[in-house]
Amino acid sequence: MATIAEFWFDTLCPWAWLTSRWMVEVEQVRDVTVRWRPMSLALLNEGRDLPEDYVAQIALGWGPMRVCAAAEQAHGPDVLGPLYTALGTRFHPEQLPKDRPTIEAAIAETGLPAELADAIDDPSYDDAVRASHDEGMALVGKDVGTPIIRVDGGAAFFGPVVTPSPQGEVAGRLWDGFVLIAATPGVYEIKRTRDVRPSFE
Repeated sequence: MATIAEFWFDTLCPWAWLTSRWMVEVEQVRDVTVRWRPMSLALLNEGRDLPEDYVAQIALGWGPMRVCAAAEQAHGPDVLGPLYTALGTRFHPEQLPKDRPTIEAAIAETGLPAELADAIDDPSYDDAVRASHDEGMALVGKDVGTPIIRVDGGAAFFGPVVTPSPQGEVAGRLWDGFVLIAATPGVYEIKRTRDVRPSFE
């Protein structure tokens, strides 16, 4: 029986994107199924004293995350993986603007109805994003971010933060280690300072 990995993401985060590509690779080399779950950098940083330009930047995440919530509600959770891939490819490796035309192109690529783009400006989907976000954050606490990964309904962790995304058996071995950590009571944090930028190659 496949291991279920719940993966909380915000489409804007380049580090979550890299980790997500690792998990897509893990699905190829291990008996793992990823269930994609929305979260929000805007919600994560709500009420914090942050530079105005950063607040404006993460606010751009509401549009695509609303689209993800709308797509999940209308078409089921299985559409989130392909939609995240289409959005993230445009936002990160291709460095396209995080605007309506880019989101519309991602929707079209996944074969979803074009009218899903109307969710970009529809705050009625915010509660669904918040509910999923809060569920993920409740598992790990408030001093972490995206991504969050939960293994088989058990322990959840922020990360791993990795660049570039591991491939093949290297990806599989990293997953094996992650599962071992998640299954070990009392493990809370493994971290070192990042000294490189995200690499999408």
